[in-house]
Order: sequence, then structure tokens, then C-alpha cells
Amino acid sequence: MSSTWKNNITFTVFGESHGKAIGVTIDDLPAGESIDLDKVYEFMARRAPKNNATSTQRREKDHPTIVSGFYNGKTTGTPLCAFIPNTDQHSKDYSNLSKLARPGHADYTGALRYRGFNDFRGGGHFSGRLTAPLCFVGAIAGQILEKRGIYVGAHISEIHGIADKNFDPINTDKDAIREIRSKDFPVIIDVQGNEMVKEIERARNDKDSVGGIIECIAINVPAGIGSPMFDGLENSIAQLVFGIPAVKGIEFGAGFDTALMTGSENNDEFYINDRGHVVTRTNNHGGILGGISSGMPITLRVAFKPTPSIAKPQETVDYSAMKNETLEIKGRHDPCVVPRAVPCVEAAVNLAILNHMLDYPNF
Repeated sequence: MSSTWKNNITFTVFGESHGKAIGVTIDDLPAGESIDLDKVYEFMARRAPKNNATSTQRREKDHPTIVSGFYNGKTTGTPLCAFIPNTDQHSKDYSNLSKLARPGHADYTGALRYRGFNDFRGGGHFSGRLTAPLCFVGAIAGQILEKRGIYVGAHISEIHGIADKNFDPINTDKDAIREIRSKDFPVIIDVQGNEMVKEIERARNDKDSVGGIIECIAINVPAGIGSPMFDGLENSIAQLVFGIPAVKGIEFGAGFDTALMTGSENNDEFYINDRGHVVTRTNNHGGILGGISSGMPITLRVAFKPTPSIAKPQETVDYSAMKNETLEIKGRHDPCVVPRAVPCVEAAVNLAILNHMLDYPNF
């Protein structure tokens, strides 16, 4: 099933944007793990729309109801299932879209794949709404990791060409990660964040949208987790990150810039630090070599396309009548998905790392 991720941890995301509820079922979580639900709700609140012009005006409480797998504040080891009601749908906004292909959306491809029976309202199962259950399970995975000293954090690296400072790929600590999490607009340099907000508002006023880049870092991941070829850390992270709608690219460490380097520039030289650990002087490899963690911070950047739902008139087709049409999209949409996607990227990385950590001795 396409919406099930199966490895050491298995989870299935279910529901549609305008259905009665969305949710997730998670299997193979370690039993006996204490989970603070208030912290889970705080994590999910970071994904929720803000009361400003940078996000959709749809308001969902996203308060999950856990129906199994959690008792007396701890995981039971059996499948943990949670559902999140949808309470603020405006399905009438999509009444004219049953056969019109919104440019940049999966309406046309989804109709082909499911023979026209897919729920197109609000994007259905293709909607960014489905990142809410991803954040739920990612928040749980993050708490389990943090009990082992592993922290994952992300920030807005760039929006439409306006760039933030990058994480320090060698020395970022948990305090820096926590500071970013506490911000309404998660950037390192607030002045740059203000300029990003203006750019998003400018796009909204122009009936348009913008994209951007999220940078993520994971610290204190022990060396030696992951596997070569098809079950590497990069593989798992990339597969989960690409489950987030609007993701169009990912790079680890120096990423595509390595294509411009020589071997002597790209290679990260090893040495023994004053704590007796094997480390590297630089971190172009982004903490992963051969699909296996090196012990250095894991760093990655994720590219998001502009929100495809824009209010400007666009040419499209009625794929039922096979004729050309002009479309003006109504409804409530984010002029930029990037700010709300920051915890989604963290959630995906949390899950990938926890999945591989379950192979680690004495986890």
C-alpha cells in the first residue's frame, strides 16, 4: 500500500483532506516508552496555520485521539492508532473541480491512478493535510530519540531567494535547536525572517505563491547505524521526506555543491578529538558515509515548490470532456507551505533515525 511505510517501524497514514478524519496507525514502536502528550501537541501546533497572512485561513485543532497502543502514559508495544477529526472543511470551494485538472496538483494523475474514484476535495489523500498524522508519529519518535540524547531540528533556510544563516554543521547543540523550535517563524536570523514574511505576503497580494528550502540537522546520532545500498540512512530519510507534499528535492551535506569540488576539497579528514572520539574536521558528507552514520551531525536541505493553488487564472483541461478550460481556484490556501513544513521535515527525519536506531546495540 502506498501510504504504508514498512521497516523496523511500520506506520500507515489514512484519511482525506475533507473526509471525517485523518490519522495514523504505528506498529513496532518499543514498548514502555514514556510519551508526554502535551509535548506532542506542541510539536503538532508548529505545523498548524498561523493567524497571519503567511498561511491558510483553514483552522483545524489537530488534537489527536489515541485509540490504542498507549496506556498509563507509555507505549504498550501494540499498534498505536490515533485519529484527528476534520472540522473546518469548505468542500463547496471544490465543487467546480471534479473534472478540471488544477495545474501543479495531482488531480489529473490521481484520477488516472484511481479511475476517477479519488476524493478530489482539498486534494483528498494527496493533501498537505495528511502531514498532521506524520507530525504526530514524528513527535513520538522525537521524544524517544531525545531520551537517548539525539536531537533533530530544522529551520527555514530560504524563501524565494531570501536566505537565512545555515546551521553550524560541526558544533550545533540542542540549545540552538530548542531556540529555533520556540519561534513562531523558525529562522536563525530574525531580520531575514521578517524579509521572508514580506515576500510571502507580497505573493499572496499578487494572487500567487512562493517556495523555499528547509535545512535540517540531527545531532548526537551514534556512528554505525544504517546500511549500504538500499537501506541506508539517506535512503530512509529521503523516502519519508518525499512523503511530504510539495517536496521536489533533497541534498545531504554539501549536496550538489560537491559536484563543483575536487576530492581534496570535498573529503572530510578524520582525527581523534580530545574526548577520544573519531570525528572529521569538516562535514561535507553530512554525517553519512555509505548509508551509515559517521557520528558527525546529519545535515540535509529540502526544496519545496510554490503552493500550486493560486488565485490567478490558469489554463487547464476538463479531462472528462477532453476540452480546454480556464481555471480560477477558490478556497483557503497557503501562499507558501515552507513555514508549516518545518516540523514535517523534523518528523520524517525523527522516524528514519529511530527506525535505524532500533538495530543499534543496547538501544
